[in-house]
Amino acid sequence: MTGLADLRGLSPFEAQALGLSLRASVAAVLWSLVPGIALGWLLARRDFPGRALLNAAVHLPLVLPPVVVGYLLLVLFGRNGPLGGPLADLFGVRLAFSQAGVVLACAVVAFPLLVRAIRQSAEAADPRLEAAARSLGASEIRVFVTVTLPLMTPGILAGMTLAFARAVGEFGATITFAANIPGQTQTLPLALFTVTQTPGGEAQAARLCLLSLALAGGALLASEWIARRLNWQEVRA
Repeated sequence: MTGLADLRGLSPFEAQALGLSLRASVAAVLWSLVPGIALGWLLARRDFPGRALLNAAVHLPLVLPPVVVGYLLLVLFGRNGPLGGPLADLFGVRLAFSQAGVVLACAVVAFPLLVRAIRQSAEAADPRLEAAARSLGASEIRVFVTVTLPLMTPGILAGMTLAFARAVGEFGATITFAANIPGQTQTLPLALFTVTQTPGGEAQAARLCLLSLALAGGALLASEWIARRLNWQEVRA
């Protein structure tokens, strides 16, 4: 860790927070990917009772204060919660105040952005291409894998980068559910919060702020570039 900090010009404290943020954000996106694709496609292509309610539930973390999201996670997955208790008793899994809790908090707040981008991509896909594949005898699963999923690729990649950017910047849900434990749950935003409360921490706060801006801004630019690149390739094809 010290070598990494020296290489990048960061202190061990800063490098540790940066590394945890990157690991948690990537893990949050990867764990969310399959359910995000499934829900995005379902909301775009199927009409069923309770669809509006499901859509509202998926997007609720976008409008709720992050602290409320963290508190609800604590109620559900805390040691005495309806989900956290059985997980701890049966499998020895503790989510609250742990690195796994950081990943869960990041995943929950970033999930709506992932689903939204995938849903928009699924709605924009030409259903006639899927119908043509079915007319040639392809099964529904094969149509989805070989036709629908490639058509949804721009939305999937854009949603992944947007979700990553949101996860990197997550603060309220993380500090409420996973706390601010140095070296364990202290992500980049939490480290920035910590140094702003420390006398003489202005220079370190500025470095952490620039890191956060670079990560989030880079992810947003990557999302835009991916979407434009894939759409351009589709036009050429």
